Amino acid sequence: MRRERSKIITTVRRVMPAVVSIIITKSLRELETELTPKEKRQLKNHTLIPADKIDAHGMVQVGGGSGFIVEPSGIVLTNKHVIAESNASYTVITNDNERYEAQVLARDPVNDVAILRIVPGRKLPAVELGNSDTLELGQTVLAIGNALGIFKNTVSSGIVSGLSRSVSAQADPTSPPQELRGLIQTDAAINPGNSGGPLVDIFGTAVGVNAAVVYGAQNINFAIPIKVALRDLADLKQYGRIRRPLLGLRYLTLNQDLKEKLGLPTDRGAFVTKEHPYDAAVVSGTPAALAGIREHDIIIAWNGKLVTPEKSIGDYLDDASVGETVTLAVLRDGREAEFPVTLAERK
Repeated sequence: MRRERSKIITTVRRVMPAVVSIIITKSLRELETELTPKEKRQLKNHTLIPADKIDAHGMVQVGGGSGFIVEPSGIVLTNKHVIAESNASYTVITNDNERYEAQVLARDPVNDVAILRIVPGRKLPAVELGNSDTLELGQTVLAIGNALGIFKNTVSSGIVSGLSRSVSAQADPTSPPQELRGLIQTDAAINPGNSGGPLVDIFGTAVGVNAAVVYGAQNINFAIPIKVALRDLADLKQYGRIRRPLLGLRYLTLNQDLKEKLGLPTDRGAFVTKEHPYDAAVVSGTPAALAGIREHDIIIAWNGKLVTPEKSIGDYLDDASVGETVTLAVLRDGREAEFPVTLAERK
């Protein structure tokens, strides 16, 4: 009997043993405190949750997702939204159906990345982490995970459709939209439950963490670049937590339309302004406030590099470090001035 011997099959066999399912459970007592009176009646009648879905310890599965082992000692990467449920327990199920209680080590305060730890009695297979900065449009990628929380070991293939995308996306239809930047766009299918699994290149190295889809669109899916997870892992090893820099202001990235609408003197830069009447444009006590940045300033450059829709303040901040001093070129009242700002740690 003939068998296909493609590179994709070889890669899937290499990566699949390191891809895990993540099960989220809550105690029935805890769950009851979150229900409406109607849902409590449905629970009592076993119409909300069937009796066979409640285990002997009174625990109920409330969700699930995917992840992948990145260190043989039991370090697992996933999405922050997968393990965001409060007062929940997390169980990791490996490809060979071993179950491990998972400890949440860290959640990235900015990006949709989280790090778990399990304690196996042996070395586990791990996915090699690649370099997302070298990705090219048209490059072959594979998304692997637990699709819809039902179909374990699901593989979809596609290409890199776009780079450095900024979108408002959802993990699933019931989740609120989240602003995500610097994403890898791919037409490899990413479904609810696939979130947190690896996006790998044809050689089996992880280049991204599957994150979100655009509902109502065809084949538009997104992954977080693996460089974000690498930075988080390095922070965790060095500091015991993920450290992300804080600037402390709200802004609009300008273009020609905003220039005309707001009557501004330029169509480039970041216009420091409130998002809502009750917000502060510059948050008191933050690095931006301490440096003297004011509402209605226009930040036109970051360390001499222009602020544009393609490279926003948020993008520059993503590449910066806690404690780093950066120079912001600011346009104020028709005059340009430079403000040194020392970035603090986001809490």
